[in-house]
Amino acid sequence: MKQRRSKLTALLGAATLTVSAMGSMTVMAEALEKTAMTPGTYCASAAGLKGDVTVEVTVDEDEILSVEVTDHQETDGIGTVAVDELPGKIVEAQSVGVDSVSGATFTSSAILEAVQACITEAGGVADEWMEAGTVEPTEKTEETLEADLVIIGGGGAGMTACIRAEELGLSTILLEKMSFMGGAISISGGNQVVMGSELQKNAGVTDDSVESMVEDFMANGADLNVPELLTLYAENVGATSDWLQENGITFDTESGLHQLAEYAHDRELAYTGSGAGAAEAMRNAIAETDAQVLLSTRAEELIVDENGAVTGVKASSDDTAYTIHAKAVLMATGGYGNNKDLLSEEMQTALYYGPVSSTGDGIVMATAEGIDADTRLMEYGKRYPNGVEVSEGIAKSTIGGNIVGWTMSAILVNKEGNRVVNEKASNRTILETELEQTDGELFLLMDEETFSVWKTKLGGAGISEEDIDGYLEANGTAAPVFAHGETLEEAAAAAGVDAANLTATVERYNGFVQSGTDEDFGRSAEYMTMEIGDGPYYLVEQKPRFATTMGGLVVDTALEVMNTSGEAISGLYAAGEVVGGVMGDDSPSGANNGWAVTSGKLAAENIAAAIQ
Repeated sequence: MKQRRSKLTALLGAATLTVSAMGSMTVMAEALEKTAMTPGTYCASAAGLKGDVTVEVTVDEDEILSVEVTDHQETDGIGTVAVDELPGKIVEAQSVGVDSVSGATFTSSAILEAVQACITEAGGVADEWMEAGTVEPTEKTEETLEADLVIIGGGGAGMTACIRAEELGLSTILLEKMSFMGGAISISGGNQVVMGSELQKNAGVTDDSVESMVEDFMANGADLNVPELLTLYAENVGATSDWLQENGITFDTESGLHQLAEYAHDRELAYTGSGAGAAEAMRNAIAETDAQVLLSTRAEELIVDENGAVTGVKASSDDTAYTIHAKAVLMATGGYGNNKDLLSEEMQTALYYGPVSSTGDGIVMATAEGIDADTRLMEYGKRYPNGVEVSEGIAKSTIGGNIVGWTMSAILVNKEGNRVVNEKASNRTILETELEQTDGELFLLMDEETFSVWKTKLGGAGISEEDIDGYLEANGTAAPVFAHGETLEEAAAAAGVDAANLTATVERYNGFVQSGTDEDFGRSAEYMTMEIGDGPYYLVEQKPRFATTMGGLVVDTALEVMNTSGEAISGLYAAGEVVGGVMGDDSPSGANNGWAVTSGKLAAENIAAAIQ
């Protein structure tokens, strides 16, 4: 793999600034007087996405000599990019005012906070190290490239397309605006539909079918799905799953298929190492090819010839303006969940937990005047019912813990203290019920035994046990609500839940456990084996969250992008979340990852056939 990264062009004693559209920034050395530090090596930690990030900083009286991250639990390929890149930037710029690594904000903030603590411990003044010089703009160099295929976006769809295109002999350039490849798949729950695969058959399911999968998806998507695209997906996801396995993107076959309410047959598997593991395996597979990967390089404009055919793309990094000519362009730019201008009013009120990179770039470029790509279902997004609001408007997921909680004694209640839904129903059913409740939320009720296990299962979603300790200390006085008490009454008071009803609900539920029958909502006896036992008791907020958008570009079954006149735009294809209509207004579990890899592989195959 030919890989090019934007490099910080900073001289000692200067601050890094965000790059403007005019060009990169050259830092001019201009040392500012600072409080002298005591020479030595200092150690400090700060909270990252998945736990504490520990750094060691060596200083002399007036310089930062080295910064090293000595311990962390951050996500491979995302947080680890900040671990690899940010310490060098701090030393090079002699500043803690450097920009965070895009997409790794939590890890970046932890490193910068810990470095500031070390400076303070050394007797320095951290604020004096926020700025360290002046900057002047410089002109970008211009470079022209050529390839058979240029892929815009390095998420699941883009990486899969890149692997397959190179396998088919296409010269390929992949553009990724972030400093790493990964996209939404890398922070997903790491599950995928594998219907029709040898993987599914080997796990004991031999009677699943395209027709069954289409029926399940249509029911889940309120019949708004595009039947042709959904059928294309169902017919090809099995072969794609087996192809992934053969190419080192493997599945956790030991844990087996997941049993889900959305599906008539068990057809979901987890990736080995979850979503982060799948993304890492894809990056490794691309590294074995001749593909040219341009990281920290944003596609800005499609190149169109006089006949309206797309023949390439203009892109830009910190220091280079690229003109890339290609026989085909594949949009694999992901969704638009982090662009409120493209979201419906309803979706703007849901908590967001997706990648910062999901800003709808592909939709904006493809719908520009002169290209006029069509879109569909832009008002819809995939909402889940199990978010906790970790900062204003931003959610993290508790689903990893909830799955275990349902095998123990966890139940869902509303503010009135009542159960209102089968906790093992589909996410869609639980969400619809949740939205009908007071303040549009539910609470997860757990006893001490269940909570002690539940809290250990949230690390994959970026909720560390240290985070939980902080939430518990607030005890309902700040978001997210992790209320608790020695008695049900105390926990209810902290959460603002009706205590009398809650007590009655627990007594009634425990009676169902004893009888083996949930007379209210039909929760399976298989998931009602433990009574709600001794306290302390915990009530954790459950709010709607979303990451994935359902709308996007209109494509045909060859994954060619269609214009507003219903005609295919020559040379322009799309795959993954940027395509609208496959899921309808909602997506079932494992569906989005499955569509990303299936459509990415198919797009590469269709492009190769068209070119060759």
